[in-house]
Order: sequence, then C-alpha cells, then structure tokens
Amino acid sequence: MTNFTEDLNRLKETILAMASHSESAVARSMRSLVERDDALALQVKADDNRIDQYEIEVDDLAIRLLSMAPLATDLRFITVAMKISQNLERVGDEACAIAKRAHELSAEPQLKPYVDLPRMCSMALEMLRDTLTAFVERKPDLARAVIPRDRDVDDINRQLHRELSSYMVERPTTITRCLHLMVISKSLERIADHATNIAEEVVYLYEGRDIRHSKSKPNEAENPGR
Repeated sequence: MTNFTEDLNRLKETILAMASHSESAVARSMRSLVERDDALALQVKADDNRIDQYEIEVDDLAIRLLSMAPLATDLRFITVAMKISQNLERVGDEACAIAKRAHELSAEPQLKPYVDLPRMCSMALEMLRDTLTAFVERKPDLARAVIPRDRDVDDINRQLHRELSSYMVERPTTITRCLHLMVISKSLERIADHATNIAEEVVYLYEGRDIRHSKSKPNEAENPGR
C-alpha cells in the first residue's frame, strides 16, 4: 500500500509539473509573437519534447497503479489524470503551432497591433490555471465556473476571423499574414477548449457526474448523491 500511495502522489506531482510546462509554453509562444522573438519561438518547439515525455510518464505510472487493483475512488483519479495529461499534451502542441506561426510572421511587417490575441491567451491561461487549482484543491465548483468562460474566448476568435477575412478581401497582400494570425487565434481557442475539458474531468473526479454533454453543466450544482 505504501508503494501505491507513493506512486499516486507521484502521478499527481507529474501532472502538475506537466501543467506548469504547458502553461509556460503557451505564454512563451505568445511572447515570441508580440516581441517578434525568433529564438523564443524556436525554444518553444524544442521544449515540446519534455511535455511529450511527461505524458509518457503519466501513462506508465497510471498503468502500474491500475495493475494494483485500486479502490473505486482511486480508479477514478487515475483515469482522470490520464485524460488531463492528454489535454495538457495537446496544449503543448498548440503552443508549438503558435510559435511556428510567430516565427513566420517575424519575417513580415506587422499587420496590426496585437491586442485580441494576447487577450485570448491571457483568458485561456487563466482558465487552465483555475482548472488545475480546482484539481489540486478539490474544488469542483471552481471547475464548473471555468466552463462558461470558454464562450468568451470563442466570441473573440470569431470576431478576429471576421476582421481578418475583411483584411484579405480588401488587401490581398495581407493574405499570408492573416492566415497565420487565424491559425494562432484558432490555437488559442483550442487551448481554452482543453481547459474546459479538464474542468469537466475535475467535476467528474470529485462529484462523480459526467457533464461533458450536459447543456446545464455550467450552472447545475445538484447533490451528486441524490
């Protein structure tokens, strides 16, 4: 049992370390865009291997723990940890996509001041941090509160795509730059989606309720024992 408890704690610590690296990758990818920093963009892509390695470590630990016939509550924690890890790995992939486009854009004149993209990044990262806080501090209500915030990020993404589409029609020479910015915006929207996925898993972990396809999930707070 001692080995089981130690491995369970290590699983949680690995998830948190992976989350820290994923958050940092997103923040650095946005900095590389705003500051037109090619070296930083390349660093984000190089560091993605560490995030991938964390996912492998989580899977290895989880498989070992599952072989020890855990209790139902521990089983739920292990399976949720694996899903959180998958989402964090994809966050890292989106950070790489942003860094790649930032690198391409640094060779072109800046199309417009970057306002919406840093704002989206900040919103998505706050969502991600809150979901991890909910996970660590056993706060499903905090996780629930994250979910409706995804709509705000979606709205900015749609608005930015409309604006950039107009740019491309009016100024064809901006098409390549606009497409790069659209990809970055979509990546940020996906990061918010992954934060939402993690929030839903946290609710399942602590309430035993699967709210992934529930229309009432942001506000519903029924007693899971009823």
